[in-house]
Amino acid sequence: MEPAPTALTAVFVRNADGYLGFVEGLPGVTAHGRSLDEARANLQRLAGVAFDEERRQTESLLEGKDFVRESFGVPPPPA
Repeated sequence: MEPAPTALTAVFVRNADGYLGFVEGLPGVTAHGRSLDEARANLQRLAGVAFDEERRQTESLLEGKDFVRESFGVPPPPA
């Protein structure tokens, strides 16, 4: 069974060159695009790359070890 996609919140700020996007709660993942659609696509791709790299590092760290993996939720920030 395929795991459900992780829900993230993206923020896009318009600037003189188009849009700058970042992911709330995911430091270092930012993307730019001339249009909102381009910024959105770039940010989604880069977030995927960041998660893939983190997964690879985690698997390497856990290789050969006895561990427990479980899902958990994080409450949204206060309004």
